Amino acid sequence: MNKYFGNINFYKKTLTIAVPIMIQNGLTNFVGLLDNIMVGQVGTEEMSGIAIVNQLLFIFNLAIFGAVAGAGIYTAQFYGKSDHKGIQHSFRFKLYICIIISVIGILLFLNMGGDMIMQFLRGEENGLSLDAALYYGKDYMRIMLIGLIPFALEQAYSGTLRECGETVVSMKAGMVAIGVNLILNYVLIFGKLGMPVMGVEGAAIATVVSRYIQFIIVVAWTHTHKERMPFIKGVYRSWSIPLGLTAKIALKGAPLLVNETLWSGGMAMINQCYSLRGLDAIAAMNISTTITNLFNVAFIALGDAIAIVVGQQLGAGEFEEAKDTDRKLIVFSGLVCVGLGIMIYLVSPMFPEFYNTTEGVKELATSFMRVSALFIPVWGLTHAIYFTLRSGGKTFITFLFDSVYMWTLVYTVAYLLSRKTSMNVVYMYFCVQCVDIVKVIIGALLVRKGIWVNNIVADDN
Repeated sequence: MNKYFGNINFYKKTLTIAVPIMIQNGLTNFVGLLDNIMVGQVGTEEMSGIAIVNQLLFIFNLAIFGAVAGAGIYTAQFYGKSDHKGIQHSFRFKLYICIIISVIGILLFLNMGGDMIMQFLRGEENGLSLDAALYYGKDYMRIMLIGLIPFALEQAYSGTLRECGETVVSMKAGMVAIGVNLILNYVLIFGKLGMPVMGVEGAAIATVVSRYIQFIIVVAWTHTHKERMPFIKGVYRSWSIPLGLTAKIALKGAPLLVNETLWSGGMAMINQCYSLRGLDAIAAMNISTTITNLFNVAFIALGDAIAIVVGQQLGAGEFEEAKDTDRKLIVFSGLVCVGLGIMIYLVSPMFPEFYNTTEGVKELATSFMRVSALFIPVWGLTHAIYFTLRSGGKTFITFLFDSVYMWTLVYTVAYLLSRKTSMNVVYMYFCVQCVDIVKVIIGALLVRKGIWVNNIVADDN
């Protein structure tokens, strides 16, 4: 049993890292849920328009996560060997790549945003207006673009803090931003405290303001605590990065950047397949995803813990300890997800009732949540396996494991079922999720072989 389960101190160490991330992500998703409910009170077209745009912005968000994560592998291992200069270089790399991706993202959304939204508005209307959903989506996107750069730069800072063992600051900044977002949502969406009723525009403004506040807090803390974060001393005196290290980070990071972008793009295209069953399906999937994301924060945070703890052990050359830690954390993540699945199944009929939408949408949302409850242990295990492979710098393998698998198998199944059959959208969703069972088996074999056990900073200064 000791092979698969740790002692109390083991879980204390893990949860010290994971819990602040859980709290931050949990609060973010909780406010996202309240935001979603508030917009859902305005109308189904408004909710659907925002849901589509958030799918598109999700691609940008994960591109940023992938770019930061590539350099983050080096940051965690540099921290494990106490190389502050190396951390500084990897941090500068993050800043460069975040700015580049943000500029590209803004230009793409400004020029092609409307066409992108239209790709999701091709199903049956079911008494709802596709034109209205398009209008609200474009209105929401236009404002949200203002917050892309502060979001990206905050991820560069927060990711570096986490990889250096500091997870509480990002959590606190997130809590403040969430509070601001929640208050502004209520005031601006419904026109309280003398403000005009702004609906969708109000939701976007609230999100953008909260992102700027979170960015300012994290940056201010980092630069006023140089004794705890030595890498920040003189970080802007020079923007240079050793050419050899830049090449290594780019080589390791490129598959992660491409992977996260393709994976999120694949998720968007799979949801586009569901959208062919009508606006009801879009609205119901939005409700289900918003609520299940509230529970998913647990296994997502445990994945971050694997990347940080195991990455630091690999950087320190503690290979056996890394393998032991990883095995126990994967088992722990799977067990946590079983509990989460039971909870989601039990609450699935309750949450859709908070939305001002049709009974058909509510029933669909409940069915989607029940299917999600069955598969959350599968998602949790694949997430833990992904971060295991990534911690040792095996980024090309993670690329094959994640996005290539997504596009070649998962999307293919969704595409064929949506266009070649008249299958009910709930059964379609179930069949698509079944494809990930094979992915867990493949991932478990890769982890067991130990191909991820690797120190990638042994020779870097």
